[in-house]
Amino acid sequence: MTIDEVMALAPVIPVLVIDDVANAHPLAEALVAGGLRALEVTLRTECALEAIAEMARVEGAVVGAGTVLNERQLDHALDAGAHFIVSPGLTDRLGRAAIRRKAPFLPGVATASEIMRGLELGFTRFKFFPAESSGGVAALKALAAPFVGVRFCPTGGINLESAASYLEMPAVACVGGSWLVPLGESDWLKVEDRARLAAALRRVSCDS
Repeated sequence: MTIDEVMALAPVIPVLVIDDVANAHPLAEALVAGGLRALEVTLRTECALEAIAEMARVEGAVVGAGTVLNERQLDHALDAGAHFIVSPGLTDRLGRAAIRRKAPFLPGVATASEIMRGLELGFTRFKFFPAESSGGVAALKALAAPFVGVRFCPTGGINLESAASYLEMPAVACVGGSWLVPLGESDWLKVEDRARLAAALRRVSCDS
C-alpha cells in the first residue's frame, strides 16, 4: 500500500495514544466499524508496538506508527506490523531509512524549507504539524500554494469542526485527529459514533 492509498482510505486518520494494550483490539474494531480504516498509533507509550501488532489483526484496519523519531523506531514499528510511518518532522537519515525499507512515509513539516528538503528526498506527501499552532488553514493555504502536486495531512489541535475547513483545500488529502479517542476512553460505542461523523466529512480532493 502506498502513502496515497493510506491517505485516501478516509478523510480522517485517528491519532491514538494507547496506554493499555487490552484496549487495542476493541478500539480498532470501533474505529473501523465507524468507517475509519487508517489508524495511527503513536509511539508514546511502552505498549505502543504491542498495540500496533494487536490492532493489525482487526479485519479492515490499516495500522501505522506515529511519533517515529529515528531509524531504530522505524525498524521496530515495521517489524511490529505497521503499514505506514508518520513522523512529527523530517531528517535526511530517517527519510533515507524509510526509502530503503520501502515504507509508506508521512514526514512532518511546518515550513517551506522543510517541504523543499522533503522534495529533495523524493517525498511529496507530508504531515502539516502542528497544524493549528502553526497558523491553521490560512497558513497551510499560503504554504501549499508554491508546491503544486504536494498533498498534506494537517494534524495537531484539530477538531471535527476545523477538520471540515482543512478538507475544503484541494491540497489536503486527509487530516489527523486525536479528538476521536480521548486518553482513557473505553466507551467503544461513543468512539464508533465519533468515527462515523469523521468518516462522513467531505473532502475536495485526495487525487495526485
